Amino acid sequence: MSSHCDPVVTTAQGAVRGLRRGDTAVFLNIPYAAPPRGAARFAAPRPHQPWDGVRDATVPGPTAPQSERRLGSIDMSPYFGAGWSRGEDHLTVDVWTPAAPEPGRPVMVFVHGGGFVAGSTRSALYDGSAFARDGVVLVTLNYRLGIAGFLDLPGAPANRGLLDVVAALRWVRENIAAFGGDPHNVTLFGQSAGATVVGGVLAAAQATGLFRRAIVQSGSGLGAFTTEQAARVTRAAAGILGIEPHADAFAEISDERLVAAASRLAGIDLRTETHHDPLIGLSPFSLVLDTQPAHSVTAGAGADVDLLIGTNTEEGNLYLVPVDKYATSTAEDVEDTAARSHPNPARLVETYRKTRPGASFGALRSAIMGDALFGAGSWALADAHAAHPRSATYAYRFAWRSHALDGELGATHAVELPFVFDVAHQPRLHGPAALLGPDEPPAGLAARMHETWVRFARTGDPGWAPYDTERRPTMRIDAEWTQEDDPRGQERQAWN
Repeated sequence: MSSHCDPVVTTAQGAVRGLRRGDTAVFLNIPYAAPPRGAARFAAPRPHQPWDGVRDATVPGPTAPQSERRLGSIDMSPYFGAGWSRGEDHLTVDVWTPAAPEPGRPVMVFVHGGGFVAGSTRSALYDGSAFARDGVVLVTLNYRLGIAGFLDLPGAPANRGLLDVVAALRWVRENIAAFGGDPHNVTLFGQSAGATVVGGVLAAAQATGLFRRAIVQSGSGLGAFTTEQAARVTRAAAGILGIEPHADAFAEISDERLVAAASRLAGIDLRTETHHDPLIGLSPFSLVLDTQPAHSVTAGAGADVDLLIGTNTEEGNLYLVPVDKYATSTAEDVEDTAARSHPNPARLVETYRKTRPGASFGALRSAIMGDALFGAGSWALADAHAAHPRSATYAYRFAWRSHALDGELGATHAVELPFVFDVAHQPRLHGPAALLGPDEPPAGLAARMHETWVRFARTGDPGWAPYDTERRPTMRIDAEWTQEDDPRGQERQAWN
């Protein structure tokens, strides 16, 4: 890599010219797969054609088709980004790397969240400057979303968005050395839907050997739909569009109509005789697998990959507080959430009442919702992975409370991301309706959390005791960091 003001790198497909930002070189909008246009939107990703000359990698590129996302009164635009930036060539990566050329740096590859329907590399939270500053090559990626990415269609491969992530990992294996990265020290990490995808990639045979470590931030190893559940979504989507439920028919539909149809799919009841809805109605899209990732990991998938996994202590607040459903929650709401989540809802509610004496209905509803979406599936994945001694497992709980929305938002879903990326100073994240609220976060929390993620990527050890299925040591991350053994034991057991 040239080290003057306009860094140029030659990839397998051609040369790219990036930006120099102080001691960081940034390369935006580099294709890792061919543009998914027409029928190719419903095919496995294919290699991108080579290009002649030097491709401009100085401006952000298009994003996967998506509708604009809002979550009530909280400003989530730094998380979701500005929405759909049109353009077919959107299967791309951004690369952030130290400008001073030096080979063999650890590589981190990030998969964004957004409910499988939104998000992109353009979101403000995913600025990789701090990773490059600390000697890491950071790769962020776009993947297909919504109907193109995750609708289960006859005539099309399943989980096309996940296949995109695997294709991006292959691009990293082939090209990252040219950016100073070590292709044999790759950490795949993601948050929310992106973390569930990481769990799916961990369990996917075609990804074996493409990464050495994984970080699952508020994902789920039990978050996949069965093919029976997914078929209900497919029939509904075909009905909205007035077409046959087959890839050939969907290939004729414009991106605009697919995005509009996806936004009308909310509220389908996916409960079956044998399975509850792992997303409890919040999204009609997820991975589609008849074996959950946690169960594949139990059987040995991903046994050679070190794993760091955790959740936030008040995940469910994001789905209640900004839409004025937290303070107004009733006993019936708590019972309904439990019934959506578990075959024995009465026992579940009783357990949470015992472990949280004096908790409001909103707090109980949020806790059950957060564990239905993320907690139970993270515990299952951690236990499954820790049963194999070939690699290490580490667990965390993020507990710092945002005082946004009159102090009620709390340690909710996504609030850890600014600390991982060390961007908690961004002005857009502060204010009464911003993710981090009106107060200053504890001094040094972002620096320490970011450094911990970097340390794990570099060495496989974040700095606390490995997780095992007896003690279950877990690091509680707040202004102070405290290691706890099996901090949610009774609640965890209630999900088994």
